[in-house]
Amino acid sequence: MKHGTFILVLLVFAGSVLAQSNPQETSAVKSKDSASVGAQRGTLTDVDGNVYKTVKIGNQWWMAENLKVTRYRNGDSIPHAPNADTWSGHTSSGQLQRGVSIPMSKYDVTTGAYCNYNNDEGNVATYGRLYNWYAVADSRNIAPAGWHVPTDADWKQLEMYLGMSQAQADASFERGTDEGGKLKEADTTHWEPPNTGATNESGFSALPGGLRWVLGKFRSMGSYASFWSSTVNRDDSYSAWMECVNKNETNLLFGQAAFLS
Repeated sequence: MKHGTFILVLLVFAGSVLAQSNPQETSAVKSKDSASVGAQRGTLTDVDGNVYKTVKIGNQWWMAENLKVTRYRNGDSIPHAPNADTWSGHTSSGQLQRGVSIPMSKYDVTTGAYCNYNNDEGNVATYGRLYNWYAVADSRNIAPAGWHVPTDADWKQLEMYLGMSQAQADASFERGTDEGGKLKEADTTHWEPPNTGATNESGFSALPGGLRWVLGKFRSMGSYASFWSSTVNRDDSYSAWMECVNKNETNLLFGQAAFLS
């Protein structure tokens, strides 16, 4: 039995990452410069039977693949929203522009939903599925037992393990220097060039699964990876934080996605 903090990775409006917490964790956190960073591997199985690679980074266990599940932990189906009208009806997310949420108050339905990028099932095996906030926040749990959608604190712990200072991790938009490169899959097999600074030394293997905006438009596959956090912005009642990496930068982008409730 592996011990540590286990985190599910989910892409934004879009997909996801997961984590797990275990009070029995006793192993010491290794130096960020240790050769053992990302060396411990495992697997995770969701309620649909999908098997994912996992990796231990510091004392946290993270998914090393994007989520594909179509049901909540209790077996209830997550609604599939393939067309723009259904997605808009299910999603109240705002568009993210340089960390600023633009609420789309017209769309205030609060139902969880998932879709596939460009509504192409062929994208799922590599890039996972895309999920809206309400699927992420649903009390039936999108994460398997023992796992959870990462909080802002989970992301900060990962960031600081990879080299950020506390002050850098507390920044509200651009965070750090080269930590994003340490999370991105190296080379340009899936990332468009230049995939700046990508080393994947953490083993996190972030892939550019793209986004789906509130009005239903798909964009940025190949150039952008965005991951939900479960932390609601304490300064308002309609947005949650998300973590992003892109092909042109080595740092991390951390901003708000509006959901309106």
